[in-house]
Amino acid sequence: MIRSAFFEPKQPVLFLNSVDEIKPKMDSKTGFLWVSLETATEEEVNLILRDTFNFHPLSIEDCLNLGYQVAKVDDFINYLFIIAHAIKPAEDLHELETLELNLFLGENFLVTCSTETSMTPVEKVWERVHKDFRLSNFGSDFLCHAILDALVDEYMPLIDKMDTEVEILEDSVLEKPAPATLERLLTLKHSIMELRRVISPQREMINRLTRDEFELIDPQSRFYFRDIYDHLVRIQDLSDTIRDIVSGAMDIYLNSTSLRLNEVMKALTIVSTIFLPLSFIAGVFGMNFVKIPIAAHPLGFYICCAGMLLIGLAMLIYFRWRKWF
Repeated sequence: MIRSAFFEPKQPVLFLNSVDEIKPKMDSKTGFLWVSLETATEEEVNLILRDTFNFHPLSIEDCLNLGYQVAKVDDFINYLFIIAHAIKPAEDLHELETLELNLFLGENFLVTCSTETSMTPVEKVWERVHKDFRLSNFGSDFLCHAILDALVDEYMPLIDKMDTEVEILEDSVLEKPAPATLERLLTLKHSIMELRRVISPQREMINRLTRDEFELIDPQSRFYFRDIYDHLVRIQDLSDTIRDIVSGAMDIYLNSTSLRLNEVMKALTIVSTIFLPLSFIAGVFGMNFVKIPIAAHPLGFYICCAGMLLIGLAMLIYFRWRKWF
């Protein structure tokens, strides 16, 4: 699907319906053009990116590539090619998937392209078109900032969910550690590592846009890109904190299970130690000798049992005195 609009300062937004309406606006000196390719097919990508805007074949190839690509910004002199990643909404916190958004930023145009599915950051900015006058007054670089800002803002709800999840798991580890808890911790840790793998290059990409490296980024817009950079720094710091908490919770789980195992082994060892002399006494009186002391005594059995009971009690008292249990 192709959506397009033309922006001019202090003028209503003009929505365009066809490629024939797009071409005359490409050379405008007073406004700028936004063309959005959403769930675009290969034919639509070639029609807009290759035939209409004549973008470099390498950037078009990146748009058509379905594999994961690291966030980056490439300078093609007349335009900037930007790859960013949004979080795909999912009910399960552990199913972390990303969506790739490609942006072509020129002096008087912005082309956004997503081939997989419609993206909520783009939809949010389309909703702002009629409300925020800055989208028309500040140029295509500010529009690019608005989309990237909406994209980065979607990371925070995910971080908040992870923070809540790790608090619940931490309490569960302390109260009643179970194998299912460890499995959830490992899954959460993998999700955090996946998130950091996406955030780190995206942070560096935004950082390049905040510097004086590209003339297409107006100095006024760099302040807004710095705000996005600050958000990414905060998100990465929070993800590092959550990762450390998860690692600590895993250590607590392993230590807790080891402690429980030690308690069980201590109890079994005490029982075995108590029965060791009793087994010795029972073995002695069970030997096949004719003359064994008190073996022929009428109360010999009871004396033996009483001796064994006294030995067991004495050992329990001794273990307690040594604070072995």
